[in-house]
Amino acid sequence: MTSVLYDAPGPRAKRRNVLISVVFFALLALLAWFVWDAMDGKGQLESALWKPFTESNAWTTYLLPGLANTLKAAALAMVIALPLGAVFGISRLSDHLAVRMPAAWVVEFFRAIPVLLLMLFANEFYDRWTNVTTEQRPIYAVVTGLVLYNASVLAEIVRAGILALPKGQSEAAMAIGLRKNQTMRTILLPQAVTAMLPAIVSQLVVIVKDTALGGVMIGFTELLNARGTLAANYGNPIPSFIVVAIIYIVLNFILTSFASWLEKRLRRSKRGTGAVLSAEDMEELNPAAVGGSFGTGAGGSI
Repeated sequence: MTSVLYDAPGPRAKRRNVLISVVFFALLALLAWFVWDAMDGKGQLESALWKPFTESNAWTTYLLPGLANTLKAAALAMVIALPLGAVFGISRLSDHLAVRMPAAWVVEFFRAIPVLLLMLFANEFYDRWTNVTTEQRPIYAVVTGLVLYNASVLAEIVRAGILALPKGQSEAAMAIGLRKNQTMRTILLPQAVTAMLPAIVSQLVVIVKDTALGGVMIGFTELLNARGTLAANYGNPIPSFIVVAIIYIVLNFILTSFASWLEKRLRRSKRGTGAVLSAEDMEELNPAAVGGSFGTGAGGSI
């Protein structure tokens, strides 16, 4: 059986693929055993090092406050970056050069700078030219850096998602007399959101992970930074890294699972119902078109 993209493998190719898979998993298991044996030989996997995670003190003092700060910074960055990215993405599609060019400059500028540098610059800005307290400055700097960088990336995602739609969508809207802002709001954006959702969620996962950069450079007490304090007190760096990695995996899995559910729901809700627009519906969308080119004045015809 032949696919459009490739020829179906024959018996020899299937045997070769199975052999390659077996060798790969054998090497992977060997690597896992080597890492496990090395850590166990240095006493990094002893049960005493895992004991702090069975006590509430390690969680309430270190991990849960760090997780709360991570979620707080990520949520603030998401709430601000998503609409800001949508505004800049749509602005880059404007017919007016005075709107399109500044939006393009802003997006390209902040997208080219590493997010860590944006956090450092933001931290210096809040230190020198604002009255933000020393305790609040790290989270302000982290959120600012995440917003500037990810809003620029999301702007490109929005622009690409809208441009990926068939041109017939815009042409049909123009044919019935809709203005460009009406076309964007009622036709293009609702369809583009569903197509863009996987890329948007991937960027939201990046936001959650990038909060750790603030803990490395500017002392933001997020989850990974709190892990360092915990490991220093209990002397269990490897177990603490493993536990924090599991927390990140679970957190991002929940986020991607929710996004998958939301994407399926949006796709189901956008399926056609077969309903026909009445004259009242058309007049609500564009009264000028209905009363003018679509109307039948006295003695006129459709």
